[in-house]
Amino acid sequence: MATYWLVLAALLWGLVGCDDSEAARNAQQHITAEHIPRMVAVIDEDMARHKKGLTYAADRVAAGFVKAALERIEHEMRQVLKLVRSPKKGVSELVISPMSFMAAVDKRGVVICRDAEPDKMKGMNLAQMFPEVKKALAGQLAWGMGEFANEIKGGDPSVTMIMAAPAHYNGEVVGAITLGIPMWRLAQRLSKQLQAESSKNGVVLWVYVYRNDKLYHHGTPPDLDLLVPDHKARKAALAKSPKGYLGSVSQYGYDYGYGVQPIPILGEDAGIIVFRMDPNI
Repeated sequence: MATYWLVLAALLWGLVGCDDSEAARNAQQHITAEHIPRMVAVIDEDMARHKKGLTYAADRVAAGFVKAALERIEHEMRQVLKLVRSPKKGVSELVISPMSFMAAVDKRGVVICRDAEPDKMKGMNLAQMFPEVKKALAGQLAWGMGEFANEIKGGDPSVTMIMAAPAHYNGEVVGAITLGIPMWRLAQRLSKQLQAESSKNGVVLWVYVYRNDKLYHHGTPPDLDLLVPDHKARKAALAKSPKGYLGSVSQYGYDYGYGVQPIPILGEDAGIIVFRMDPNI
């Protein structure tokens, strides 16, 4: 892993402009050596944690699929799903998560309930919408990217990482548990993690998630959002340096460095963009 990041650093620094300021170069150095490796590790750790937790949770609630009375199954399964994420009695790997929902689906792939009300997911056939759910009902833990339609007319769909695990009872798959992590929540999670671990002496840090021509973020300064390299700029730079690249921007007299890092697990044209600004340099 250390060798990978040394190689990546060399590739990234090959694209750093000679005209970058000292502040921008300092930011880029921290991004290359510290921030991007840490964010990649956080994504990997989160994936492993969610897979372990969801697998355990699915089998933990499996009895509810077959033992709950038909007229009570929705209520009882919802309470169980809430319990799965409770700090005291829940599944530790799922208690702290950027997921927006956890849902129980029957053997047909139809949502029995989700973990909150009002429940607009009830009755959705997730197996028809997402191959990950169909795989789970066939007995396989699965994950991938999917989209939920936006209720606002003309609004962009919610791009979400879908993860699904089969629920086994007496050796048979009786249903599945699925969860979803929207990309904007992932960006928020990464920004907060990076800021908590690395922000000091006024250093400004933000993480954006990109996928194709869309940018996902939450809480970022609107003026900074306008300076994030767009899809065309990213594609051109990544064509020259597929493993990632660095850049810089200036705003209100301060110089930011940024790093663009592809993350294949988020999609073919997807990854993160880390911004850093140190006002003391």
